[in-house]
Amino acid sequence: MFEQTLTMTYGLVPDFLLENPLRIKEEQVKDYLFDVIELHRNRTPYWERTLRDIDLNALFDSRKLSKVVENLLNTGMFVEENYLRSNWLEFFPRDYHGKVRFYQSSGTTRERAIGHWDRNYVDYLVAYLKASLDELYDFEGLYGDEKMRAIAHGPYGWYQDEISELVWRYSGYLYFIGMETDGLKKVLAREGVEAVLRILDPLVRYTSRVMKADRINLVRSAPPLMNIFEPYAEEIRAIILSGVGIDESLFRSLSEKFPNSTLVPLYGYYLFGDLIGLQRGSKFVYYPNWPFTIIYPVEKREDGYRVLPPGKRGNLALVVARPEVLMIKVEDETVERVKGNGPFRCDGFANPKRSVR
Repeated sequence: MFEQTLTMTYGLVPDFLLENPLRIKEEQVKDYLFDVIELHRNRTPYWERTLRDIDLNALFDSRKLSKVVENLLNTGMFVEENYLRSNWLEFFPRDYHGKVRFYQSSGTTRERAIGHWDRNYVDYLVAYLKASLDELYDFEGLYGDEKMRAIAHGPYGWYQDEISELVWRYSGYLYFIGMETDGLKKVLAREGVEAVLRILDPLVRYTSRVMKADRINLVRSAPPLMNIFEPYAEEIRAIILSGVGIDESLFRSLSEKFPNSTLVPLYGYYLFGDLIGLQRGSKFVYYPNWPFTIIYPVEKREDGYRVLPPGKRGNLALVVARPEVLMIKVEDETVERVKGNGPFRCDGFANPKRSVR
């Protein structure tokens, strides 16, 4: 087990993760998860109540991480979304000594929720993102001696911290254009792209000013906004996309409109940030940033939850495990389980689908 520190910041995180964030082994993830749960059982109001009579050693009595996640779910440790939305402070440890900021979710799909991050987590997240971009997409080679000039659309909060730090790791600079995201997916589904663009008119106007004035070569945005960048396609070397509408037909269309661009899909969530994805045929596969984020598809049966085998589709079960926050949830979103591949030791998930409510 990793040693816990009295400050409860990131002393229990494996030291090598900042340098080699993709190399962690399943057994190390299990040890880390045990330590994080034990920490929160002793310091965090919600988990003090929930775990008071739970034998953690029994829950972890398996070599497989997937079985441990099953045990956690079947012990009733998962948190309902509405409870979390109204009681977020119950998930913050007492006497925590990190650099913590509370964030809202984007609210594009449903009512906004509030979560918190320690500033240290951003460093680990960005290390994972950069290592993944370099291994999967050769970002270092993609830009070479050319200065990275980036523009990013998105909500303020963790997203702004994450994309800023990532661009700076490549010695680039960033134009960040904040946007109001509340309810946008509902507007898109009901009224179409034009209605979304009317809401985002200030963003569209400022983006056009930047694109005319500077030679932007990296774009981070959402699929409905990509037509803004078509006149500048020749200069754009990479496009990072997240949000609604990522599928094979979209990437085929963007490949034709932006022939000089590498396309990168991401999966974003307010409690853990962005996960790197890649296209495999008609599938879009995403890999969690172990050990902080663990994701499996599950099925509810008469005898409890079961993690599904590779190739099967089920509800997304999520474990967010960090010194400042422990969260276990089963989402109404469905995903397909995919085996680890290439630089990723962890299992991934493919083609997430969520209905807009």
